[in-house]
Amino acid sequence: MNHLPPVERFVSSSGVDIYRLPLVLFPNNFSGHAFVLDGAGPLTLVDTGSGMGRSNDDLLAGFRQIGERFGKSIKLGDIKRVILTHGHIDHFGGLAFVKSQTDAAVGIHELDRRVLTNYEERVVVATKALGIFFDRAGIPPSQRDALFSMYGFAKKHVTSIDVDFSPADEQIIDGMEFIHTPGHCPGQVCIRLGDVLLSADHVLSRTTPHQSPESITHYMGLDHYADSLRKLLRFDGIRLALGSHEDAIHDLYGRIHAIRASHNRKLDRIRKIMRDHDSPMTTSQISARMYPDVEGYHILLAIEEAGAHVEYLYQHGHLAIANLREFEAEPNPAIYYQLND
Repeated sequence: MNHLPPVERFVSSSGVDIYRLPLVLFPNNFSGHAFVLDGAGPLTLVDTGSGMGRSNDDLLAGFRQIGERFGKSIKLGDIKRVILTHGHIDHFGGLAFVKSQTDAAVGIHELDRRVLTNYEERVVVATKALGIFFDRAGIPPSQRDALFSMYGFAKKHVTSIDVDFSPADEQIIDGMEFIHTPGHCPGQVCIRLGDVLLSADHVLSRTTPHQSPESITHYMGLDHYADSLRKLLRFDGIRLALGSHEDAIHDLYGRIHAIRASHNRKLDRIRKIMRDHDSPMTTSQISARMYPDVEGYHILLAIEEAGAHVEYLYQHGHLAIANLREFEAEPNPAIYYQLND
């Protein structure tokens, strides 16, 4: 059983009390955080958890701990506004539960708005795009059904839900500055509160956030992510960053440089894999060599991660399509890449 850390309180230079509520998001003990903001306009909840397993119970337990640890009586029903940092299910899957407890207004960036308002459509479109990616990545037919099952396992308990507003890039609402940071998700936003940044899944303390090719979803991909990292470097004076997973970050700018270096190492690793193989390779073959020991759902994540980096190298002219005539003639064949430098 996952024993969660206690709720913590952080205070921004602008006088906002930020309560970080730990949650188990998926049954495999994958954990993260929701945040309660007290002092930034109406009482605000940032992200809702997944709504799966014990996530809703953990959310309620977090509200109880605010009173027990800090003497501040706040209940879920007191929330007047919900802001979703992005349209991934571990951040918005609990929204229906939250809405059943409160009449809070819901906000999410416009590029992720349809994930909530037209959820069923979004699943169909994304699944179709994923299938095309699998074809081009050279995923063998025997593996496809298992990967599709992994992709859809957490998506069946969610239905469409209304959105009330969409914060724009660098818009300030009640002292919250929204910074649009696409790459990990099209509509992801970081939220600046004085000298504290809620960095969502854009910057995490230990891991490099998962990347997926833009060929599957627009405004994702390594190019957008790298641009968004550079964008955050323009915002000076951030003392503390609180990611939606893992630990607090006390050197945001150093962490950004470390993440950029990590992705450069992955790009170099792909080049080395292809040089050592000495013949054209599919994305699936590259992924198997980059991540030989992954199992279960991580197989899907590995293929997407490798795909994002292969896509970046191709877009920047470092790779070429070796089987171009086949790609031209066939509906959607596997693409074999070769080094172009």
